[in-house]
Amino acid sequence: MALLERLLHGRIQNGTLTIIRADGSQATLGAAAPGWPDIILRIKSAGAERRILTNPALGLGEALMDGSVSVDDDDIMGLVALVRGNNPWEKGGKLKPETPVKNALSMALRPLQQLNNLTNSRSNVAHHYDLSNDFYRQWLDTDMQYSCAYWADGVATLEQAQLAKKAHIAAKLYLQPGQRVLDIGCGWGGMALYLNRVADVDVLGITLSQEQLKLAQERASAAGVSDRVKFELIDYRDLAKREAQGFDRIVSVGMFEHVGVPQFDMFFRAVSNLMRDEGVMLLHTIGRMGGPSTTDAFTRKYIFPGGYIPALSETLAASEKVKLIHSDIENLRIHYAKTLREWYKRVQAVRSDVIAQYDEKFYSMWLFYLAGATAAFESGGMCNYQIQYIRHRINLPLTRDYMAQAEKDYLAKG
Repeated sequence: MALLERLLHGRIQNGTLTIIRADGSQATLGAAAPGWPDIILRIKSAGAERRILTNPALGLGEALMDGSVSVDDDDIMGLVALVRGNNPWEKGGKLKPETPVKNALSMALRPLQQLNNLTNSRSNVAHHYDLSNDFYRQWLDTDMQYSCAYWADGVATLEQAQLAKKAHIAAKLYLQPGQRVLDIGCGWGGMALYLNRVADVDVLGITLSQEQLKLAQERASAAGVSDRVKFELIDYRDLAKREAQGFDRIVSVGMFEHVGVPQFDMFFRAVSNLMRDEGVMLLHTIGRMGGPSTTDAFTRKYIFPGGYIPALSETLAASEKVKLIHSDIENLRIHYAKTLREWYKRVQAVRSDVIAQYDEKFYSMWLFYLAGATAAFESGGMCNYQIQYIRHRINLPLTRDYMAQAEKDYLAKG
């Protein structure tokens, strides 16, 4: 039995993984089971197999990108789901002891991988978000929401789920007409425009992406609300130095993952200084269901350089230092997995366009990223947190009933 098979032996119980090598030898692991995929993985060189053995996530991803490994029917999602799903994060049994040396080394290197000063932050944002607006427009929903959707009862499409997400977040902000709202990491402007439309508030959206800024400003102009919904290319740290008036409400969706642990204290201090005493904030971020860890090598190298998915414990520890009160916390759990599966199908549907715009390597990289992320939310340790913050305990009603009513009202407005 080859080394790869020995390592995977016993780890695949449901579904099958057939490994076929260039010399024609093959081995099948697991057993067919209802609802589980049967995957054929073709390893075309000994070098590719060594890369996988040395660093599984990075090695497999790079081998798929350069074509030295392939999956029949291009089912990268099935491959990753098969391996990860057979070894879920919440798997029962006794907990294994930690490996102190390995963990200590990983944690020691973590700050060096997340030194997101202003220059690095701009560069890291450009790496991912300045690919082109046309690329993202091909497979995101019509409002270009690039974050976890909300799959409430009765929601059937990605468009409906993203609209439900915006209403869900808006309801937690306890908005009042005429308030001043800050959107940190505003993307292509969808959330800011939505809040203005359904709640009659003024919004400043900030981003470090030139491409996002351009489209967001165009959308505000087309909607005739440029006087009330403004967008600016500025870092939250610089805005905190400049802003004296403060904001009634702050929302941040899918941006905290780019902050990095060394900047957590700075982020929450800036947020606290930007929020008026009666303010409310909603932080929507990918999170870990376990304790602090590190970013995997593939994601760090190809997708989100400088990025880090925070544990709830370290997020709250940082916000507590500036006396931000976490007044409500929700774990969306598998909502992001459903969102990612929709994105994966949509990227597959525009395969020829993506390859024409970039190349086959880029397309494979994107599929592997989306497949890996999906598996992380379906059976790994990833989730999505919505944390509501206030500066004073009297800023919100005593019960959560106001959220449900506001959400219902916003959804009625479409």
